Amino acid sequence: MAVVPMTQPEKEIRIDRRGRSAEDVSWTRMAAAGSLVAGGILLATGNRKAGLLTAAAGATLALLDQQETVRAWWNALPGYIDDVQSVLGKVEQSVAEVENQRARLQKAFSR
Repeated sequence: MAVVPMTQPEKEIRIDRRGRSAEDVSWTRMAAAGSLVAGGILLATGNRKAGLLTAAAGATLALLDQQETVRAWWNALPGYIDDVQSVLGKVEQSVAEVENQRARLQKAFSR
């Protein structure tokens, strides 16, 4: 009977476990999250002014941290406004057609 090793050292997968250094931590993101959580807690406990102020500060920090995302949304906004405007135009036409139908029906039944 031969003895066979269960693991082969040259083929083992090594896991590189590094802790996050202080340079990897996004302090802006952490401050924004903390401010938003604190603002939510203050709002939930009934401190409206302090909660709104804290939540606004957290939202501002989050926007500063995500400038590329905000810029992309801002650039896409005119397209969304055009889409909404066309939908509202179609709704307005539909309402006008329904009004015309109502007027014809009322005229037909009043005879």
